Amino acid sequence: MTILGSRTQHWADEADCEASARALAARPALRDAYVELHGPLGAGKTTFARHLLRALGVAGRVKSPTYAVMEPYELEGGMVWHFDFYRFNDAQEWEDAGFRDVFASRGLKLAEWPEKAEGLLPCPDLRIAIEPLANEARRVTLAAYTPRGLEILA
Repeated sequence: MTILGSRTQHWADEADCEASARALAARPALRDAYVELHGPLGAGKTTFARHLLRALGVAGRVKSPTYAVMEPYELEGGMVWHFDFYRFNDAQEWEDAGFRDVFASRGLKLAEWPEKAEGLLPCPDLRIAIEPLANEARRVTLAAYTPRGLEILA
């Protein structure tokens, strides 16, 4: 995969994470994007996803999909699917769960731990890598792999 564009952000705290999520949520191209979230345990992938989902209009509790693998959200602007492949063990699970159909449909797909489903997932529009630093700080790299990703990154 070729990176078409990238930028790095520094989040001093969770407020910066939330501000970044709100800025991305304001991008119309995000509504039909596939976004991968990378980082070690505790990096803030789920926290970022929650802030993004809230900014997109999800009301009520935003659950982590760690055990369910996928949490769907129906919004006024379309569907959002939040995946967490951390416990993913078998490619057959992908087929059985109908994820191929979900990824082929319109709507935003957010995937935590996409490396656990490597070879099954399409090329991401945007890859967000979150690297923990001292205290609450994070170094965040956003990389666009498609024209849609570049549009989101702009």
